[in-house]
Amino acid sequence: MEAALSNSESTLDRLSDAVRRVAAEEVMPRYLKVAHQRKSDGSLFTEADVAAQDKLSQLLRNILPAQVVGEEMPLELQQQRWSAGKSGVWCVDPIDGTSNFVNGLPYFAISVALMRQGRPVLGVVYDPVAEEMFCAERGAGAYLNGERLPIRDYVPELRRAMAEVDFKRLTKPLAQALASSPPYSSQRNFGASTLEWCYVAAGRFDVYLHGGQRLWDYAAGSLILEEAGGLMCSLDSDDFWTEGSWKRSVVAARTPELFGAWVYWVRQHM
Repeated sequence: MEAALSNSESTLDRLSDAVRRVAAEEVMPRYLKVAHQRKSDGSLFTEADVAAQDKLSQLLRNILPAQVVGEEMPLELQQQRWSAGKSGVWCVDPIDGTSNFVNGLPYFAISVALMRQGRPVLGVVYDPVAEEMFCAERGAGAYLNGERLPIRDYVPELRRAMAEVDFKRLTKPLAQALASSPPYSSQRNFGASTLEWCYVAAGRFDVYLHGGQRLWDYAAGSLILEEAGGLMCSLDSDDFWTEGSWKRSVVAARTPELFGAWVYWVRQHM
């Protein structure tokens, strides 16, 4: 790894501390207390999203001087910073699960990843309600509050698996097949993509499916799952990283056996 990350444990600790600080100072004091607006794509954002992004941008540059790409930035600025980030890019989702945050549902997270050459090398996802910090460094494993992931060892057959599936962006045939004859035993969707990756990494979910995620949705979580031993691809490609950086579909599982069976079933029903 490059010299800038030679003291990677310290860098990851500083990143985790920065995210906890932003959660305590900018996010949780506004929980259930802020008005919300809608962006042009219809998604929600709040004063807390903007404040958290601004604070993170400041703190991240103190950890490692690199471009910062945040979800709440204008698209043109996001693309400019992504293109300019030759030495690295901080990818930030200040509050993933804003609809949950606004409506008082305790399932949202702050997500930050350091990306180099289009791939994450450091990542944290923090759930401030549960006080759960998921983190990973490429090549060094993934952890939840200091405990190595996965924390649940039992791996069922696909027909007994717990699935995390977001139906919104799936093709109609695939969504109908999942609704009428799912290959798993039970399914959930809680509305925060960054945490969904981490729940698969921890063993809380066994398989995962999402029809289209933005850069900040998968940046940290994909690294955490990979470092926990999970596997992922897209709906159309065995190599997850060949799709465009700004939007990718996800088919993932926490073991090779589950992954093979899950990918086969999904692609048979597209």
